[in-house]
Amino acid sequence: MKNDSDQHAAVSSPDHMNDEIACEVRPGGMLVQKRDDDEGGAGSRGPTIKITVSHGSDRHELHVPAQSTFGDIKNALAQKTGLEPKDQRLLFRGKEKEDEEHLHMVGVKDRSKILLLENPVSKERKLEEIRKNNEMTKAFEAVAGVRGEVDKLAERVAALEVAVDGGTKVAEKEFLVSTELLMKQLLKLDSIEAEGEAKLQRKAEVRRVQNFVEKLDNLKGRNANPNSNSNSSNAVSVTTKWETFDSGVGSLSAPPSSSSANITQDWEQFD
Repeated sequence: MKNDSDQHAAVSSPDHMNDEIACEVRPGGMLVQKRDDDEGGAGSRGPTIKITVSHGSDRHELHVPAQSTFGDIKNALAQKTGLEPKDQRLLFRGKEKEDEEHLHMVGVKDRSKILLLENPVSKERKLEEIRKNNEMTKAFEAVAGVRGEVDKLAERVAALEVAVDGGTKVAEKEFLVSTELLMKQLLKLDSIEAEGEAKLQRKAEVRRVQNFVEKLDNLKGRNANPNSNSNSSNAVSVTTKWETFDSGVGSLSAPPSSSSANITQDWEQFD
């Protein structure tokens, strides 16, 4: 019992107030240092301190345990700044600190100030992403502009098709001008630098213009020979029919009918 009393005194004696340790009895009677329920959290890393982190023109106030690491600070700042921890650089008293370094070990106290800088590699990567997004937006707008012009020309091609199908003779100049306007739009598309989805849209518009040019060529040919399609089969049929008769070849008059040939044959039988 004396030993237990002496041990208890060593723990709680006024001479040891500055080093007082909370203890607890574990199953089996062993006396050990008492652990906080949230061991590993803020409660096990000293009192809470307030620090100010400067990031450009922004100021961020953090309330963290005094024994936190600079890695902990980065995680907290990620929620406030949107910067991933790996993209952050923390400086205290002019020196960059590593993630595993503890605040209290390098002199960070209540109301201390820390400087936050963005990693140059991360900054360059973001600038590159912004540049690509801007280029893609520009490409989308350029393709959309060409699409609007082609829509107008599509109406012109449709009008020419209706005229040719209706048998109306169209001036050849109309086909030439329409084709030239479409080719100008094709050149515009060729000059657009695009990637990803914008590139696919440009490719689709190029094919659309090419289809209209092909249609104009077809309409131009039909317009120059309006009867070529409708009468070609009949002409072949008539020529073939006339070639079967010796008396009708090359003549505008119709060849003798088969009934006259039969009559001639009947007369020859009477002789």
